[in-house]
Amino acid sequence: MRRLMEDCPEEGQRAVRDASFLAEPLWERWAGRLEAAGMDYERFLEISRGYAEEIRLWVMGERPWDHCVAGLAGRVWRRLPERAPVAGGSL
Repeated sequence: MRRLMEDCPEEGQRAVRDASFLAEPLWERWAGRLEAAGMDYERFLEISRGYAEEIRLWVMGERPWDHCVAGLAGRVWRRLPERAPVAGGSL
């Protein structure tokens, strides 16, 4: 993704804004807990897309992975339906 951002910035920006390159593998890992809490993939992808600027900073090496993924997890956590908390309290 970084190479794409460097070689073709417009295409790279579109891919980062789409966020599916990151959302798909995270969904595979988090889906069970998120679905149990009432969140589907489309909502997760929407939230991920709203986090695109932070994802871009990670892709470009300006933010560490831990910072990026923790920030996205927190954003997702705050948007879970209150009626269905995630078992264990985190992703």
